[in-house]
Amino acid sequence: MVQELLVAVVAALSAGALYLAAGARVVKQYEQGVLFRLGRVTGDVRKPGFNLVIPFVDRLYKVNLQIVTLPVPAQEGITRDNVTVRVDAVVYFRVVDAVSALVKVEDYKFAVSQMAQTSLRSIIGKSDLDDLLSNREKLNQGLELMIDSPAVGWGVQVDRVEIKDVSLPDTMKRSMARQAEADRERRARIINADAELQASKKLAEAAQQMAATPSALQLRLLQTIVAVAAEKNSTLVLPFPVELLRFLERAQQPAPNGGTPAEIRESAVRQGPPPG
Repeated sequence: MVQELLVAVVAALSAGALYLAAGARVVKQYEQGVLFRLGRVTGDVRKPGFNLVIPFVDRLYKVNLQIVTLPVPAQEGITRDNVTVRVDAVVYFRVVDAVSALVKVEDYKFAVSQMAQTSLRSIIGKSDLDDLLSNREKLNQGLELMIDSPAVGWGVQVDRVEIKDVSLPDTMKRSMARQAEADRERRARIINADAELQASKKLAEAAQQMAATPSALQLRLLQTIVAVAAEKNSTLVLPFPVELLRFLERAQQPAPNGGTPAEIRESAVRQGPPPG
């Protein structure tokens, strides 16, 4: 009798151990457990730690609450200014309602991925090429809003959306390179012309100052000679003063009564003083 009782106790303990082993569930720190009892959600979500369920009656689904990094495949589209581009992005999201993520959508990761692809194509069609290249922050905010609006009903919160890369056709790259080169050439010419204008104004002011003081021109001539000689050139160019040329030209002009001034003075000496 005692032996049968011991066997019964051992059998009961074994059955209890098997029952506990079959119903034991461990929820990790970054997870939440949703309990389905006969196909219906029962009770609140199960917190991290050790949890017991009824074997063959309850089914516990674990939902990851960590931030998920979802790359969006490159989407090809035509911008508003008729340029064909390929744009890829990345979506950062996490589950905030485990029950909704399991009940309201079949596969929330696949749903977010498809919504991100369609939203990215819509953003491409509504934007210009310059916006895709230089105004990405605004486009990221618009893309995040387009994805987050339907995702709220799925128990998913979109934290951030980033456009990673914008691929352009080779012909467009060459055109943009030529445009940038032409713009740099235009700015260089404008700067050069402005420098010439300022230099001409300064030279005009210097000419006025030298015209008022002719000795300044001679000093400038000597400075130029010194500067040229310091360069150790084999040929030295010596400018000839223009005033000296003008003086010689006046000296060669004939007098009003004929002959040069020297001839007039010599004739006057020969004739002597006029009679009194």
